[in-house]
Amino acid sequence: MKPLYLSIVIGLIVVSCKTYSEDQVDAFDKEIKAYIEKNSLDCERSNSGLYYKIIDEGEGRKVKYKDIVRFTYEGKLLDGTVFDAKTEEPVEFQVSDLIAAWKEIMLDLNEGGKAYIISPPQLAYGDRELDDIPANSILIFSLEIVEVI
Repeated sequence: MKPLYLSIVIGLIVVSCKTYSEDQVDAFDKEIKAYIEKNSLDCERSNSGLYYKIIDEGEGRKVKYKDIVRFTYEGKLLDGTVFDAKTEEPVEFQVSDLIAAWKEIMLDLNEGGKAYIISPPQLAYGDRELDDIPANSILIFSLEIVEVI
């Protein structure tokens, strides 16, 4: 597994130029729904198309857009392939610099919060291929907010 530290930042700086058609967005949504059904998951869908489950809201400080957060995560493709994991040593980023899916869920969490998300490409890396992440990938993340700085 290659670290995604730089890829996360690059993915945020170099935002995908591709705008998805309504048909493409619908196709991603159908694929996510099929995955959720097949795996008997209990997820909600946000207006943006992010599927999520807040496992624990946390009890510490509420995460805000300009905060720097320390968090752990594991990222997988729909086929279960783990493309990156930082589960032992937390990473540290400003929330505003993260991919849209992470921003959205983190703003619903407090310090100590945990969530599971399934992100369509338009909320992740879009049509950009990064290390072990193919272009237009639906991504699954488990996140835990360790500290809000």
